[in-house]
Amino acid sequence: MIGVFDSGYGGLTIFKEIFKKLPDYNYIYLGDNFRSPYGNRSQEAIYKFTHQAVEYLFKQSCELVILACNTASAEALRNLQQNYLLEHHPERRILGVIRPMAEAAAKITVNKRVGVVGTRATIESESFIKELQKQNSTIKVFQQTCPLLVPLIEEGWAKKIETRMILKKYLRKLKSFQIDTLILGCTHYVLLLDDFRRIMGKRATVPNPAEVVAESLEDYLKRHSELEKKLSKQGQVTYLTTNSPERFDRQAEIILNQKVKSRKIIF
Repeated sequence: MIGVFDSGYGGLTIFKEIFKKLPDYNYIYLGDNFRSPYGNRSQEAIYKFTHQAVEYLFKQSCELVILACNTASAEALRNLQQNYLLEHHPERRILGVIRPMAEAAAKITVNKRVGVVGTRATIESESFIKELQKQNSTIKVFQQTCPLLVPLIEEGWAKKIETRMILKKYLRKLKSFQIDTLILGCTHYVLLLDDFRRIMGKRATVPNPAEVVAESLEDYLKRHSELEKKLSKQGQVTYLTTNSPERFDRQAEIILNQKVKSRKIIF
């Protein structure tokens, strides 16, 4: 089974594309909606929450967990991989969303000027800067925090004119740096993809994180057949939330374009 974890609803944008590309596997989607958003929390808190979620998913027989959350990937992934996995679950795997996006952006950029937007925690971690410069040390990275976007999206304001006005203000400085590629460093931002592309214009490519991560996962499973063979394959999906199932179901149905019946869990 494959687990997909996010602090809220944003990871559903990633899961939607993963399931479209890889529909045969069994999945558990877990949204920590009770403690969302993670973006303004401390590194210690983000690690604690992410560790709890991963441990829960492993207990549900997940062999592989995708952190479909840039903040969790930035602040918890490396520690989980290098310490927690090695000590407790050396045969299992945890993957994040930052490396696939950095790899994609490094291939796309021509003038080696890449922009990144994300939560405060993701931007302050400089995870994208590190990953991009691993790909190509000549790449210059320009970052912008967008702290208001996740709360607005979680409240269902993705299509409101107020959200577009705030987004335009956030992107003004990045446009002045003449970037030719923009990384959406938060899975929630996929719901504003058209607005990002329209505001950035034709001079900047804005790749869809959901497509990038799904393609990266497909490639990973092809390269790790020993793990792939362990994954159950009945095309079943279980949705879990740490908050109101009714609210989760409403939001999930908007993102996934299908009926969803989730279950509340407590760590």
